[in-house]
Amino acid sequence: MSAEQIQSFIRPEEYLAIERAADFKSEYISGEMVAMSGASVRHETIVVNLTSLLHNALRGKPCKPYGGSLRVRVRSTSYLYPDLTVVCGEPQLLDDSFNDTLLNPTVVFEILSESTESKDRGIKWRLYQQIESLKHYVIIDQKTARVEIHTRHNDVDWLEHAESGMGGTFSLPAIGVTIALSDLYEDVAVEPDPAGL
Repeated sequence: MSAEQIQSFIRPEEYLAIERAADFKSEYISGEMVAMSGASVRHETIVVNLTSLLHNALRGKPCKPYGGSLRVRVRSTSYLYPDLTVVCGEPQLLDDSFNDTLLNPTVVFEILSESTESKDRGIKWRLYQQIESLKHYVIIDQKTARVEIHTRHNDVDWLEHAESGMGGTFSLPAIGVTIALSDLYEDVAVEPDPAGL
């Protein structure tokens, strides 16, 4: 999703009050509130495919997928909306009365677009690394069949692995799931990978 700045330098409590009353989603990063705009057909097709794949793979297991309307808090400085989240065990929430802000994601998925790529690879990735429960950060390209998987190696290091091409697969050991790119990109008109991978 693309974003545009709507207000600067507000407190987290103010953000939450505004956000919970709003008709649209906004992220909050270190005092700045940023409105989120709509998504493309490719983006939404990948979201539906991924949700279906994760729901089926995790059925009967202690991990559950959640959609892009569930906010994730990073410490007390930022609130983000991943495209999809998986939580293992009981979801820990900021407060029970609103039930809308997750504290303990195990896996976070972001689907790249031209307007969000630098943010997803930059500030959002740096913020996600601060979440102690996070084991995998998965970046999905919506134009080419390419997925990058960042896996927590220890408290400070992350290992990166990329898969591309419709014959590829990627695994997320923390949740015991392997996904074929052909299933992830089903009904998506992908372009050749410019990197030739």
